[in-house]
Amino acid sequence: MEWTSDAIILGTRIHGERAVILEVMTAERGRHLGVVRSGRSKRMQPVLQLGNSVQVTWKARMENHLGQFTVEPLHSRAAKLMESSMGTYGIQFLADLIRLLPERDPHPYLHRALSVIVDEFTEPDIAAELMIRFELALLAELGFGLELEHCAATGQADDLAYVSPKSGRAVCSEAGKPYHDRLLVLPQFLLGQETGNRLAFAEIEKGFVLTDFFLKRHIYHPRELNEPAMRESFINCIRSHLTLD
Repeated sequence: MEWTSDAIILGTRIHGERAVILEVMTAERGRHLGVVRSGRSKRMQPVLQLGNSVQVTWKARMENHLGQFTVEPLHSRAAKLMESSMGTYGIQFLADLIRLLPERDPHPYLHRALSVIVDEFTEPDIAAELMIRFELALLAELGFGLELEHCAATGQADDLAYVSPKSGRAVCSEAGKPYHDRLLVLPQFLLGQETGNRLAFAEIEKGFVLTDFFLKRHIYHPRELNEPAMRESFINCIRSHLTLD
């Protein structure tokens, strides 16, 4: 068995004296692991850093084996990511999210989204919005997508203001007003409404509250998993940047 693909590095762990087990995200093969025999060498250590883009060739006798990777660098961004707390927390948070996906299950849309986000950790409001949209996409890929295009009660596509915690569907302002204390707030930026201004943290926080509810309900609690610590660290970092601004 052999294949070659572009990939983004999610992490490594030591495997013996000289090797590492490399974890990557690919478009065609999803989240995939393999042994890099010289992974702890001086030449390979800078290449095998979280967030770097590489080309991997995987070989194994059988498809269900762990297999071996040979790795060629494509784009090294790890050092730039680690220059800021936003990049440091953000890339680790992304890796934690991707690990919620089954191994070797292809998710090309999430791979494309990841390829965009890893280079957007310079503007806090942009990075935050992309991360919220990534969490929504992850929920959808795992079968728990939210329906935010039309009101669940009236069918209208305008004046959407809430999300039902039961159905995950949008609710318009008029229909939701009597039950507003039992509904989740729908941030307007998720409806594609452009203001031309930088997003305020209050609006971003609504987005993270929304995704947090459904991630816990559908993924973390059923799997008996704790929410990634890097999520809170990333949100706090965004808060500090936008509050200072």
